[in-house]
Amino acid sequence: MKLAVRNVAGPAGLTRLVCLVAALATVGLLPWLSHRDPALTVLRARSAEREATEEALSAIRADLGLDAGPLALLGNWASGLLRGDFGTSWVSGTDVLPSVVTGVQVSLGLMGAALGVAVVLAAALVAPVLVRGHASAGSFAAMLAAVPEFLLATVALLVCGVWLGWLPTSGWAGPEYLVLPALALGVPAGGLLGRLVADALPAVLDERWVELWRGAGVGRTTISAAALKRVLPPLVPQFGMVAVGLTGGAVAVETVFAVPGIGRTALGAAKSQDLPLLQGSVLALLLLGLAAGALAVGVRRRLLGPALRDAGLTLPPARPVRAHPALPLTLAAVLLGTVGWGLLRDPYTVNTAARLAAPSSAHPLGTDALGRDVLARLGHGAASTVGTAAAICALSLLLALALGFLPGVAAGAADIANALPPVIVGILVAAATGPGTAGAALAVALISWPALSAHAAALVQEVRASAFLTAQRAMGATPFWILTRHVLPSVAAPVARHALLRLPGIALALASLGFLGLGAQPPAPEWGLLLDESRAYVERAPWAALAPAVALALLAGLAVSGAAAVRGRGARTVRKEPSVSGAAAVRGRGAGTVRKEPSVSGAAAVRGRGARTVRKEPSVSGAAAVRGRGARTVRKEPSVAD
Repeated sequence: MKLAVRNVAGPAGLTRLVCLVAALATVGLLPWLSHRDPALTVLRARSAEREATEEALSAIRADLGLDAGPLALLGNWASGLLRGDFGTSWVSGTDVLPSVVTGVQVSLGLMGAALGVAVVLAAALVAPVLVRGHASAGSFAAMLAAVPEFLLATVALLVCGVWLGWLPTSGWAGPEYLVLPALALGVPAGGLLGRLVADALPAVLDERWVELWRGAGVGRTTISAAALKRVLPPLVPQFGMVAVGLTGGAVAVETVFAVPGIGRTALGAAKSQDLPLLQGSVLALLLLGLAAGALAVGVRRRLLGPALRDAGLTLPPARPVRAHPALPLTLAAVLLGTVGWGLLRDPYTVNTAARLAAPSSAHPLGTDALGRDVLARLGHGAASTVGTAAAICALSLLLALALGFLPGVAAGAADIANALPPVIVGILVAAATGPGTAGAALAVALISWPALSAHAAALVQEVRASAFLTAQRAMGATPFWILTRHVLPSVAAPVARHALLRLPGIALALASLGFLGLGAQPPAPEWGLLLDESRAYVERAPWAALAPAVALALLAGLAVSGAAAVRGRGARTVRKEPSVSGAAAVRGRGAGTVRKEPSVSGAAAVRGRGARTVRKEPSVSGAAAVRGRGARTVRKEPSVAD
């Protein structure tokens, strides 16, 4: 309880409050940032046929109080909010609160279904690791994470809704309306979560307690449950952020299926500049993000137990995933060959006689709706799409590593930034800078760092609370030595792999903004714009949409498998240190060292340090160093005691 109160009242709570106020104030400035007359926008939203006379515009300004300025409007809305009044919609004239509540209810239902799909898919990706004991390069999971949600939604709508007639294609009137949107949202999320868990599991399964439990006859299910419990604490914030992203970031999918969720509500309010409805929707999303962040912190502390407070954590040693270089080399050859071939062709030549032509010798990937060569547009758009995504990814990684050492500040800002839908940030940036690649890149950069920062902060907190660093400090190691030789190597490597996994997601975020008309503008051959332009003809000419989608999947597989190949080749030699008696049971020998703990005589070879019951077993001869004390007993983070 004290920790919870301290977390709310401390730096993290203050940061959350400041960021919340700043986000709502920025949203309240949208009509003035866009340099458009909000009275004219509201008039068009109310009635497109009504003539925009000066008398009509003046009446709207007087009715909405626009002449008082943005600060007065923001103050009036905030004072009403304190009384539970979210305001009145500028367009419909109805109360905002019922619309916000309805949108949140729909989005939470969709989020729950999509999260269920994601967890099932992640479990399927993690199961082979638990069985084999080692991970693969993770290319398949990365490719799943790179599938464009809006393209998957369109294909699912056509196949399952239109062609086969199995499920409804739009609206929200029952559980059957959940299936297609949940699949479209859950598959990429499941690929991401599955890859993160599968990447961390091998190091845990290589620990000595696993060998002891197996030798004692403990079942595979019990060992797998304990391993998952051991590996989940630093990843719990990621699950919370994915859940929030499935709520507010599902704007494109909600648009495809006409789902009246909170994201689509916010998008409609932003386009019509319905300021009270937009502010209410954004406030609901931000509060949801804060609640998810607080829940993730509580679950993580529950999993870690008192070891986090007492600096008694024992961290698993780093275990690189060795991948054969053939896979990344093959993916690189295919991707670079396709892009290079496309660069030799003209992406702007229009030939209406060959519009939507199938792949042929003249057009290897077919043509789009204007008869332009898809291969040429794919090749010429690679530099802007991939280069921009790589720059944003590198910047987010550096920012995350820096903020990871300030968990109190990073946690609050990350919760707020992650809860903002990319499309809303894109609209705000586009209002100030105009639509285009630069504005889309800035919008994605503003919201791409929270997941990496939360991962880095969780790892830093656990490394600092490890018993190993306590021994290092007792031996006289300087803070700089501990930082550069132990903390940074333990944090930077997993966060960098996470950043590579997010690279295609960043490209997808850019594509999503292009899909909604906020990114690159025609006739630029940007991959997101290619997806947007081809969506209307995906049933007749699927090759136009599949080309950039497959390119994004290849990019994801290349990034993850290439990183695994380089990391496996450059891994340091693993050394085991002799056991010692006394205080320093573990000594650091650099980032690549695996530490062996001293053996036990007359005590438990394995002790649980989690929240469940801890029992000390008598010593035994032979294999049984561990004995189960009931079907429900699972020991968290077993370690060898001196």
